[in-house]
Amino acid sequence: MNQSSPLLNEILHIVQAGLLRPQHLWQLVVIAGALAGAWFTTRWVQRWVKARVQAQAQQPAGRVDLLRFSVDGFRRLAFPVSAMVLLIVGGLALGAAGLASRTGDVQLLRLALTLLAAMAVIRLFVYVLRRSFPRSNWIGSFERVIALVIWLVVALHITGLLSDLVDALEAVAIPIGRQRLTLWDLLVGTVSVVLTLLAALWVGSVVEARLMAAKGLTANSRVVLSRVLKAVLALVAVLVALSLVGIDLTVLSVFGGALGVGLGLGLQRIASNYVSGFIILLDRSLTIGDMITVDKFYGAVSQINTRYTVIKALDGTETIVPNEMLVSSPVINHSYTDRKVRVVVKVSVAYASDVDRALEVLVEAAQTQPRVLADPAPAAFITGLGADGVDLEVGFWIPDPEEGTLAVRSAIARLLLQRFKDEGIEIPFPQRDVRISGLPAELAAGKGSRPGLPA
Repeated sequence: MNQSSPLLNEILHIVQAGLLRPQHLWQLVVIAGALAGAWFTTRWVQRWVKARVQAQAQQPAGRVDLLRFSVDGFRRLAFPVSAMVLLIVGGLALGAAGLASRTGDVQLLRLALTLLAAMAVIRLFVYVLRRSFPRSNWIGSFERVIALVIWLVVALHITGLLSDLVDALEAVAIPIGRQRLTLWDLLVGTVSVVLTLLAALWVGSVVEARLMAAKGLTANSRVVLSRVLKAVLALVAVLVALSLVGIDLTVLSVFGGALGVGLGLGLQRIASNYVSGFIILLDRSLTIGDMITVDKFYGAVSQINTRYTVIKALDGTETIVPNEMLVSSPVINHSYTDRKVRVVVKVSVAYASDVDRALEVLVEAAQTQPRVLADPAPAAFITGLGADGVDLEVGFWIPDPEEGTLAVRSAIARLLLQRFKDEGIEIPFPQRDVRISGLPAELAAGKGSRPGLPA
């Protein structure tokens, strides 16, 4: 076993000598009081932070983000910092009362101060790390766990127990192929992989921000390059981390073979969706905002992810479509080369109406709408001669199909009703002539009546 730290030796000496000495008991009282006071202080700080952020919610976004960063960081430091202040005050009070006249009389307070200072630094570090990776939601979810694990390691190092723990982990070896790995090797390898992955994610985020701001690349190209870069960086980070630890990479060949068999059998559809996602992004057949129809789904493409694409319908519902369907099935892209969409409003007029004037009214009604384009200009046509009237339609183009067509069609229909009324143009309703055959000649001529029928 390695030699323990001097601080830990003094603490053990205090424990062996007994905790019944007054200065030792008073130190424990001060520590317990400081922790309890820090807990109440933290609760008050949390309420103050929440009220402060809500009060500043009306400020510009930049100021709110800066304020949130500041108060969230202060909230995380509230417990350790307030506990340290209370410990210092308690230590001064013990010294003034003559209960801690020597340095050895405050060893418990020194250990508590050291651990609390480490907690403050680690909490601040993890919070800054989380803010540095805003798109890595998992860091925010496990922020407390990450901070606790790092603090436990630091606490073991401060107390001198880390070396003993390392010796115990190195004593347990696991044979993997021709290599024997200890628990310590596996733990160091895991930590190394995590750290290198964090570094790779940070580099990937920086490069992704630069790519997204590049104006010379299309949106699909930027997405593809950023995802490929992240995947490559993650793979290189894992391989480098395992090599630095001393793990033979040939051991991974077994897992690589198993992964290949899994992809060939159970994961075939999933792998196909991932490959199809990259194909869609590379060939630029679909882009964000395109209005498409696939199978029975119609709407705007709101997201193109690696495995699936999200289609947002005009009523707000979102459909998650596997990328394989977009590659293997026919897709109607209403805005592939041109975002303009032609919309039609149909109406019928009576045969006795002025059809030429009705066509002019149709065009004029369409031209009054702000969403209707002047080029190509609206045009009206006769589409058929129906049983009840003349069938007409007016066609016009709009530049924003993602906003829907119902509103503009309704506005034109309402205007047509009013204009037709003013112009004396009749909209027909179904009319039928009924003929009765087989009546007697006198009834047909109106000269007589049959029994039971009125004359």
